[in-house]
Amino acid sequence: MLRKIGFIGLGTVGRHMAANLTKGSYELTVFDTNREAVADLVALGAKGAASAAEAAKGRDMVIAIVPEGDELGPLFFGESGILAGIDAGTILADMGSHSLETTMKMSDESTRKKALYLDAPVWGSKDHAANGLLTIITGGDSSLVGKCREPFSYFGLNIIHVGQIGDATKMKFIVNLVQAELVQVLAEGLVFGEKMGFNADKILEVLDTRGVASPLFHLKGRAMARGDFSRSLALKYVHEQLHMVMNAARLVGLTLPAAEAAAKVYEDAVEAGWGEEDFSAVIKVLRKQA
Repeated sequence: MLRKIGFIGLGTVGRHMAANLTKGSYELTVFDTNREAVADLVALGAKGAASAAEAAKGRDMVIAIVPEGDELGPLFFGESGILAGIDAGTILADMGSHSLETTMKMSDESTRKKALYLDAPVWGSKDHAANGLLTIITGGDSSLVGKCREPFSYFGLNIIHVGQIGDATKMKFIVNLVQAELVQVLAEGLVFGEKMGFNADKILEVLDTRGVASPLFHLKGRAMARGDFSRSLALKYVHEQLHMVMNAARLVGLTLPAAEAAAKVYEDAVEAGWGEEDFSAVIKVLRKQA
């Protein structure tokens, strides 16, 4: 049984995942560079660690949800990083969204430390995380997935095994591609409709009645209509993920024209200073042009 869990990465989604784990009978140790986030988890019953290495040491499983970027290297590979503290035989569930190169590097380094690496990116917003409704895409040894199902169930509704290490990362590329493009397309439809004299609520009422209706359109469309861009999934991360998708596509000899067009709009949004807002804020770029 997995009882001692280390958790590294208390961002928008991670803090809710960790909070749900405090509801189980786990000995939970958490770390993040944001000490306020750590304090919030300690108040819920977790133990705070001074470093990622300390959070990983002596654990049955370590969960890491750290985005691709400058912070990732030190937290995984640094002198006080996860791999510096993790013990042989510990399961390392990597639940962030990474490039395939990063995923394979972390897998190789985990193997060198005799840790058991699981490629397991999550899909969902902070609300999904808070309500235990995330989708967890897994790649690696299926027996490891089985061992992780109980703790994963505290924050995940769907646990889908798609293949070997690297396959879950590849599947997340598909998710990120489709999700980013759908929200950008919805933003275009709303701005186009507004220019023709309709309000956003009336456009969404029509879209909700037939085949393009979806929970994503409903949720993000209403947020766009209200001008509420409270962060659920940061726009800057969606922008980064689209670039990882296009890099992966180039490696298999594929051009994704819609992704390239969408990436440019998200890039404009980041440059305009909206990267920390929810990715539905991409509509601001189109409204500014209208």
